Amino acid sequence: MAYELTTGRLAREGLLAPSALDRAAEILAEAQDAGLETIRVLFADQHGILRGKVLVLDAFEGLFRSGLNVPSTLLLKDTSHRTAFAVWGEGGAGDADAGDAETAGAGFVPMRGAGDVLLLPRPETFRILPWSPHSAWILCDTVQSDGAPIRFSSSHVLRQAEAELDAQGLQAIFGLEVEFQIFERLDAACTHSQSSMPGAPVETRNLTQGYQYLTETRYSDCEAVLDLIRRNAQGLGLQLRSVEIEMGPSQFEFTFAPLPAMQQADAMVMFRTMVKEVCARAGFHASFMAKPRLENAMANGWHLHQSLIERTTKRNLFEPNPDGSLSSAASGWIAGLLKHAAETSVLIAPTVNSYKRYQPFQLAPNRIQWGRDNRGAMLRGLMQPGDSASRIENRAPDSSANPYFAIAAQILAGSAGMAAGLSAPAPTTSPYEAGAALLPRSLGQALDAFEDSAFLRSALGVEFVSYLSQLKRAEWERYLNTVSEWEQAEYFNLF
Repeated sequence: MAYELTTGRLAREGLLAPSALDRAAEILAEAQDAGLETIRVLFADQHGILRGKVLVLDAFEGLFRSGLNVPSTLLLKDTSHRTAFAVWGEGGAGDADAGDAETAGAGFVPMRGAGDVLLLPRPETFRILPWSPHSAWILCDTVQSDGAPIRFSSSHVLRQAEAELDAQGLQAIFGLEVEFQIFERLDAACTHSQSSMPGAPVETRNLTQGYQYLTETRYSDCEAVLDLIRRNAQGLGLQLRSVEIEMGPSQFEFTFAPLPAMQQADAMVMFRTMVKEVCARAGFHASFMAKPRLENAMANGWHLHQSLIERTTKRNLFEPNPDGSLSSAASGWIAGLLKHAAETSVLIAPTVNSYKRYQPFQLAPNRIQWGRDNRGAMLRGLMQPGDSASRIENRAPDSSANPYFAIAAQILAGSAGMAAGLSAPAPTTSPYEAGAALLPRSLGQALDAFEDSAFLRSALGVEFVSYLSQLKRAEWERYLNTVSEWEQAEYFNLF
């Protein structure tokens, strides 16, 4: 069957490049040959959660001709799935409690009245689903109805950060270590009273007792479910490196080969979504929550390995000098990540719960510093003369982060340090001792630093800062208005 896509709106208005249209025609033929019935048309929202609609096969061609409309309020949801902006008033979403007119940008205007935004397919992300072979995924960019960019959409933020490096002839490469838990699901929490916003947490039980880090017997205990995840990850074309038993009960780590920024962000959202879907089908509950409130549960980090490549020579600019001293690029990058650590914290540790992970002596950082091959430091330098894999590992992100925002934060902060000619301080050998500044201890502290950041207003725009601040403030205020079990135990009998 021949597909004529050049007469569609996306082609006419230049919203899909000719190369993307060529690939789209191949995908449509592949979908027919594979006997697909449904295509899940998705985008990564502000939390890195995949949302979208499901098309039947006959409607798939229309996606590449005209795109797909979805409600704009999907971009305005907080983590409870509540709309955190006033969309029904005259001011529109951007004006709701924004504080001043400067923060209300044109990008918010389509959000009035819960109108539509447009999904533009990204053909390179098309995947037939190994666990649901009659169906496929395709990821999309979100744009305004007229095709103009939405400056706070996930893929746009990362694409702009990549473009700044590309203009300098540079490319950032990222490798991932992803920690998460898999539990046996005992109760799906589906009673009417549990169907709140957010819904009640499911009831679970460990698959293993844990605390047998990297032991063979624990791997054998969990081999069936780990094989299930591994095979589906490989079936999606994700470049998996290792499957590991982590420290805590029912805790695991999967690591991935280094890739350019956008490819790695796509891989992360695909992996997280696949793990949750595949595990749910098998009667398990997978969670990437930073610090589950379960007895003896360990925190989940998302360690971001990063290096910088010179495009023309393919040279790794983080490879140290022959005497072992830092290259100027690595020194500036480290200095930039440290300087902007507090103000970019919301982008790598985005939830109230994220900040419960920053505890000393728990293989997570709590201070803003770097060390050579030191797993307690925020930044772990893994750089040796002659080692083309020399890299910097940021251990502050957690597994709940929006990967597009988190990776963009690394690029923007690191390249800013290089551009300013900053130099890294001396590395630490005692990362938990007093001296270095602490990472934010709460989402509230992280938001204060984010909102006050002239650097981020310049790098990401006033509109983005206002938008994300309002979303996360809604989450933080709901948390502050909740009476915790700690408070009840501390005060109910005493006073």
